[in-house]
Amino acid sequence: MDINSYKSHRKVLAAVDCIIFGFDGNQLKALLIKRGFEPHKGRWSLMGGFIHDDEDADRAAVRVLKKLTGMDNIYMEQLHTFSQVDRDSAGRVISIAYFALINIADYSEQLQAEHEAKWFELSQLPELVFDHTVMVLKAQESLREKVARQPIGFELLPSKFTLPQLQSLYEAIYETSLDTRNFSKRILALGVLNKLDEKEKKNSRRGAFYYVFDSIKYKSLETNGVRFI
Repeated sequence: MDINSYKSHRKVLAAVDCIIFGFDGNQLKALLIKRGFEPHKGRWSLMGGFIHDDEDADRAAVRVLKKLTGMDNIYMEQLHTFSQVDRDSAGRVISIAYFALINIADYSEQLQAEHEAKWFELSQLPELVFDHTVMVLKAQESLREKVARQPIGFELLPSKFTLPQLQSLYEAIYETSLDTRNFSKRILALGVLNKLDEKEKKNSRRGAFYYVFDSIKYKSLETNGVRFI
């Protein structure tokens, strides 16, 4: 192979697609948009775009997420490269997928309207374009694997939360019920939550104390391995 091979080889487009997960207090959801151009204009899709000449894949994903959410410093992780020859009906496109985690309450309603975006429960996803359903399911699988051992689930919660809210998050991610006493005992035993004096009283007369995640305490335990659930 020589330099002329670069010139003669068929060009392949490179893109990023972003799976954005959010938690509404009860259900884990994915943010989808109405596709604004052909092919499949008007159908539901992940937010994505082509990688520009002056950026790598990570920077492209950050740009796409910023455009859709208006937020910086979003938790984002590269998921997988999707390169099936016929995955995009418009041409040969390789897509590098990322998944991101945000607090739904922080998401701008104005941006939601601007991009014709909507939150969907993962159990009620509409038909998506291309292989986007496969991307979402793979991201869901990866999320389940990671939240058991990493504190990324806290990215889906407000900065302060109750133990019932935290339990509801894990139940939504794993689509199962957890024993309340065992869950509380296990999560508190890790020593990575700081209890506040403030209580949340909307859901019960007694109220539930708020907690915050302590990243410094977590760092001291990380090398020995931590299991949240």
